[in-house]
Order: sequence, then structure tokens, then C-alpha cells
Amino acid sequence: MKLLNNITNNKAIVVLLSLTTVFSSCSDYLDVDKDTDNPTVAPLNYLLTNVETKIGEIGDFSISTRTGTGTAISTYTHQMTSREDEDQYGLKVNDDGMINDWNSIYLTLNDIETLIKQGTESGDLVYVGIAQMQKAYILSYAVDLWGDVPYSETSQLTDGIIAPKFDNQKEIYTKIFSLIETAKDNLASDAGLKKPGKDDIIYLGQTDKWIKFANTFKLKLYNQTRLINDFDQTGFNALIAENNFFTSEEDDFQIDHFNVISPTNERNKLFIESYESTQFEAYQSPWMYEILKGMNPNIHTGNPDPRIPYYYFNQLVPDELPVDQGDTATGDPNADYWDASTGFLSIRFGSTGPDRDKSAEGSYTYPGIFSSGGRYDDGKGGSINDIMAKKDGMPDAPTGIAPHRILTYNEFLFIQAELIQVGKLTNIGSASDKLEEAITASFAKVDQVVVQNQAGTKTQTIPKLIGSDAVDTFIENVITEFNAASPTKQLEIIMTQKWVGTFGDPTDQYTDYRRTGFPVLADPKSTSKEYQLDNGDDFPLIDSQTVLNNPFQLSIYWPQSELNSNANAPAQKNPTTYKIFWDN
Repeated sequence: MKLLNNITNNKAIVVLLSLTTVFSSCSDYLDVDKDTDNPTVAPLNYLLTNVETKIGEIGDFSISTRTGTGTAISTYTHQMTSREDEDQYGLKVNDDGMINDWNSIYLTLNDIETLIKQGTESGDLVYVGIAQMQKAYILSYAVDLWGDVPYSETSQLTDGIIAPKFDNQKEIYTKIFSLIETAKDNLASDAGLKKPGKDDIIYLGQTDKWIKFANTFKLKLYNQTRLINDFDQTGFNALIAENNFFTSEEDDFQIDHFNVISPTNERNKLFIESYESTQFEAYQSPWMYEILKGMNPNIHTGNPDPRIPYYYFNQLVPDELPVDQGDTATGDPNADYWDASTGFLSIRFGSTGPDRDKSAEGSYTYPGIFSSGGRYDDGKGGSINDIMAKKDGMPDAPTGIAPHRILTYNEFLFIQAELIQVGKLTNIGSASDKLEEAITASFAKVDQVVVQNQAGTKTQTIPKLIGSDAVDTFIENVITEFNAASPTKQLEIIMTQKWVGTFGDPTDQYTDYRRTGFPVLADPKSTSKEYQLDNGDDFPLIDSQTVLNNPFQLSIYWPQSELNSNANAPAQKNPTTYKIFWDN
């Protein structure tokens, strides 16, 4: 999956395509003189690159500019925390990140429809099949967030439809399943004189991988809908019988990022918004951190996760008080959440404590190498500002090379584990064995990201996870815990490990929580102790400082601007009661 370093010379075209999307849905190149020596439609290869670039931005992080949903959804799933509206599940109707994601979806769908139309007319059906899979993915993403959305009447401005109706969400899913099968037929046809190659920045034109993705993605959708009354058992059985799914992390559906900043910044978006931002907002969730450390009394207790230094980079060394706010005379860290044993510093979900809003950019814990392409935590600490400024004595700056993961091999294995555990999938082994496979694959994914991160630039010596005693012990302990658990607890363990393994890719975890109730999330209203941190000093955490004033949102507000301008739009929803159809 070689990405934009292979197509840097196409960047100007990609920018042009973005502009033509706004004005003409990429139907022409803003042609004004009809020069017959130049193309009057966007070539398929440039359309494809543009579409896949835009797909990589949907659901991604953009903290400071609020142009993506990653920060909000990762807060809702407690992979991160925030000082913004998403704290306490408080997203509002005019949230910029959600509005921009909505707009990106429909602008990208316009380009996809153009790609499908042009590819169909020219007989280049491989391009058509790829575009249809992209359409299926984007539509399911929209339904999973908002429910009913415009579908059947979108991209029909030339037919006079300026106010597309909102289609029934369940009916859209039915059409998505059908669209996937049509896409597979087109991909398998190998029809057309033009075939994608480097312009396909996901699979480099390898149709076998696209078909594997189609099947794996379809299985994901079947898993999400497994509890509905009219579940398509016949279609599910046929898909299982076909048995052509992801087989390794080389099949992962993701957008790669590179240590390139010109002509555009190709680094990981979370890296850009944390390591390159002038205002720190990438707060790491203490709730998730305690689960990883084995501190939570209800799951994985006493079983620390070896991925911690790959997930977080602590600027502080153990026992170092937060810079500028810690009181060396009294030992008071003056921090909302500070673990003296590691230097982990962050803020709690729903905190109203006196230290939540303090400026501590030089002390807060950053996202690590796996989620953002940032620093691996070797326990030596270091100021990120000094490291990024390349000051004397500082280690090499991190590269920002980490993919935007959308659907991965380890996620596929977790999906299988869930289906086995609930009795939906049989004759392929036990849920315990499949869970062990999935966890192992999630560790292998971290190793893969680390290797890719250091390509061309040696930043640190980072130990390999797979094959280490720590990883073997951790997985063995999880499986022992799983085998001794009740069926409900077993499902919780599967979903918790999936949540951990997909750290930095929160969208599907928002879906998983709504449909299964797992993983268990931090609850400021709990009558039991919320956090277990104990530094053994005179400044313990105070549970009463965390509050929850809003119910969990079961879906996201429709953009009010869309409702105001679309005569066929519904009235605004109450997202705390409006469910997605698969949410049972």
C-alpha cells in the first residue's frame, strides 16, 4: 500500500479536482474554451486518487481546526479526553467537525458518482468496482453516525433535485449489501483498457485485495446487524461459504501517511494536530490508560499491556512533577491526573477539578508511535517542543508515519471472535482461539507500524512485540480470564481488546459500544471508585470532581445547515434517543 509519495506529481491535479467538486462535481475541468487538445472530463486515474485521498480524511483527526470527527468520537469511546463540547457527550447541533465530515461525505460521493458514470461509459469496470466499494463504505459510515441520510436523490442537481430526501437507514443498508456484490462482479471482470495502478493509493490496483476487502467489509456489516429481526441469514451463509476474507495485515484497508510536508503535509493527522500544533488538545484517556496498566478492578486486573509505550509518550520521567505547575515544596502535582510511576499526565472525562484547564503543554502525555507516528516511550522523557525544534541534545524528531486505519485484519479476527461467541458463526474453531489470534494480530499491527515509521529515518531503537515474553504472558492471561468468564463477560473481553487494538481509529468502536454496550466506559455517576490511581501521597484523586450532565448520544445531530436549506429534510433529532436501526 504505497501512498502519496508515488503520486506527488499528481498533487496539482488533486487540488484541481477538489475545486471542481465544489463547482461541477468533477464533471469537467472548468473548461471555458472547449479546447479539443485537452480533456474536458477528469481522467479516471486522477478521480480515483482524489476520492481515496478524501476518504482518508473522513473520520480522521483535526483537533485545532475541528474539521474531522476523530477527536469527538475518540472522546465518546474514551480513547481520548477533551475540554471541548464532546466532553460529557455534549456535542452540539453546530459542531464544526461533524458538519465538515457530512460535507466531505457528500462532496466525495459526487466524485464517486462521476467515476462510476465515466468508468461505465468507457467500459473500465475495475475502476467502477473500486468506486462502488468506496460508495458502500462512505454510505455505511454516514448511516452509522446519523441514521437516515440523503441517498437515492443525491448527486442529481442536473436533474433539478436540489432538496434530496432523507432515505430510511435500514433500506440504505440493504442497498449497500447489493452494491457490494455488484462491485465484486465488476472487480472480478477485469474489463476495460484502463486499469488502476499507483493511482489506487490503497491497494495499487490489486483487485484480489479489493475483493477481500469487499467480503470483509460485508462481514463487518452483517455483524453490526446480527440482532435485527430480519437478519439476512441466507446472504450471511453465502458470504461465509465464499470464505475470501483478509488473511494478513497486508490486506488492511487504510490510508498510509509519510514523512513529507511539501507540497502538502502527508503526515498522520493526529500527529499534525498534536506534535505540530501550537495548542495542545490531544489528551489521552486515563480510563483507557488504567485498563492498559491492569489497574481496573473489573477487567484485565493485574495484567499490564505491553503496548503502553507504543500508545503513549510521556514527556515526564517517573516521579517528575508536571513542569510549571507541580509544587516541589509540597509534592503537589497540581494535576487532574498524574501517575508518578510513569509520568503519564492528562485530564479526566467530565472533570471539573481545579487543574483541568491549566496549560501544561510541556508535561502532558502525547499520543505515541502507533496511533500518530509520534514518539515511542523509552522512559527517558523529553520536551516535545524541544524535540520538534531539534534542539541540541534532543533525540531525532518523530516522523508522523502511521496509517489512518479503517478496516484491518485484526479487526476482522475480532469480528469473527464475536460472531463465534454469540453463536452466529460455527465450525471455524472456538471463540477463545479466535480471540487469541485477534490479539496476536493486533500486536503484529503495532510492530508493522513501527517498522514503517522508521523507514528512511532512524529515530529510536524500539523492541519488537511479537515473540516477547511480555506479550506471550499478557495474551495467555487474557485467554485464561476469558475461559473462566460468563458469556456476557466473554463478549466484554472481546470488545475491550478490539477497542484497545484499534486505538486511534475510534469510529467502529462508537458503533460497537452502541450495539453491544462494551467496552465499559468511564462513568462519573458510578457509586464505586472511578479511577484507581494512588501515588501514595497527600494529593489523591477526588471522584466527586468528575461529573456527567448529558446522556450518551446514540447518534449524531444532523447538520442544522442541511436541515435549514433542504425542504425535504426531517425535523432535528434528539440524539440521545434516536437510535441507529442495528442498535438493540
